[in-house]
Amino acid sequence: MNQLAEEYADKKISSVFIYTHEAHPGEHYPHLTSMAQKYQHAQDLKNVLGVTRPILLDSLDGACHRSYGSMPNMTWIFNRSGVVQYKGNWTDVDSVERALVHLLEINQRRRNREILAPFKVEKLEYRKSDREGFNKGLERSGPKAVEEFKKAF
Repeated sequence: MNQLAEEYADKKISSVFIYTHEAHPGEHYPHLTSMAQKYQHAQDLKNVLGVTRPILLDSLDGACHRSYGSMPNMTWIFNRSGVVQYKGNWTDVDSVERALVHLLEINQRRRNREILAPFKVEKLEYRKSDREGFNKGLERSGPKAVEEFKKAF
């Protein structure tokens, strides 16, 4: 997502990362109990995972996260008026880029004075499953996260 954000920044598209909570808390990244702890975890996102986009912190009780669907890895795209243009219950770079290309095309058509009427579409997307990367993320959180995930599935 960092690279995608950089590629589209010159097209007046901004991207932020909203840090909500630890999806799989463990010994290294436990359940959040303070905003100071949450800030430190967000700093680790920048340093350990290389997140280059601005990181915004959700409230400790997760109000923003709950408002937007509570899934662990969502992506939302809003237009300048705050209208939802894209909602993905999982972040997939290819899907997000297709949405951005489409939205830029729509903006160009509007600039060309084409009269357009919006409508909603729901579709199923597919992403590559990166089990190895997922497991590394669990391990980063700690053995407790690994064990709890194994028990859940």
